[in-house]
Amino acid sequence: MKTEKMKVGLIGAGSISEMHLQAYAQLEDVEVAAVCDLIQSRAEKRALEYKIPLIYTDYKELLANPSIEAVSICTWNQSHEEICLAALRAGKHVLVEKPLCKTVEEANRIAEAVRETGKTLQVGFVRRYDDNAQLVKRFIDEGEFGEIYYAKASYIRRLGNPGGWFADSRRSGGGPLIDLGVHIIDLCWYLMGCPKPVSVSGNTYRKLGNRAEIRNLSFYKAADYDPDYNDVEDMANALIRFEGGASLYVDVSFTLHAKKDEVAVKLYGEKGGVEVEPELIMVGEKHQTILNISPQTDRSTIHVPNAFLREISHFISCCKTGGNPISSVESGLTMMKILCGIYESAEKGAEIKLG
Repeated sequence: MKTEKMKVGLIGAGSISEMHLQAYAQLEDVEVAAVCDLIQSRAEKRALEYKIPLIYTDYKELLANPSIEAVSICTWNQSHEEICLAALRAGKHVLVEKPLCKTVEEANRIAEAVRETGKTLQVGFVRRYDDNAQLVKRFIDEGEFGEIYYAKASYIRRLGNPGGWFADSRRSGGGPLIDLGVHIIDLCWYLMGCPKPVSVSGNTYRKLGNRAEIRNLSFYKAADYDPDYNDVEDMANALIRFEGGASLYVDVSFTLHAKKDEVAVKLYGEKGGVEVEPELIMVGEKHQTILNISPQTDRSTIHVPNAFLREISHFISCCKTGGNPISSVESGLTMMKILCGIYESAEKGAEIKLG
């Protein structure tokens, strides 16, 4: 006897929605039954590609459909709070793309709605779900590296401001810090065991702009790319301190006079260390000798499509069982405190204590 498929709605049919749809398509117990986008032709394109029967241009109409049990929210950051609240109050489970929203106040309202409704809300911190990240988490939890007391992460693009809504702080909430930095900050924080952040000290820089005049190098551009508009930072760095003394240093950029693009995630403990990106390497000691160890796995680097499949499979499981997601609303709230604290620190030129 066939189990009835869980019906999901997709809100926002832009580029990131492709990763959600590819993952949902691989799950036998799920059907993407509706897609919504302000631009009807974009919704129609996704519907045709993935055989989605219902098309909407107003997310409220999608939420009013009683057959839809859960939604993926893949819209601009400034709309996350509004749609999350409406979806939760309509009785839907929610997977919302990172970041949870734009401000701590918004995050608090979403967290309260989750508590009030009892529905599942999972934040799209997709790097947590990668095979390598989960492998490293098991090693850390088993004490293989001892206490993790320092982490360092970089997400550097030398030329890569997507423009459009990414470059519009009103819609995005910021630049590379809230778009790219959120990924690597969250991954480090998760692997460190999610210690309570107590303070941040950060800097942001606006020196280079869109650099739209650069030739011979291509980069991803938003659908609404406008080379003449940009009011977000080019680059940011920060030191995050945690309860117990651990710390994380991070630097990120949309554009920087760097030799090459770089993604690096490194954690250091009392008994050993680990580099998660760009390639998985574990560092340890044995017989008075330092060892660099390459775990034998199917992939030596983060694999984004597989991570999305794990993430969305976990979301559906939590919806069905009532389990608490690995990347819960509480994680999203804490991340907003960190990100907003860094922006505040940069503006004030001072360390910011986090409550």
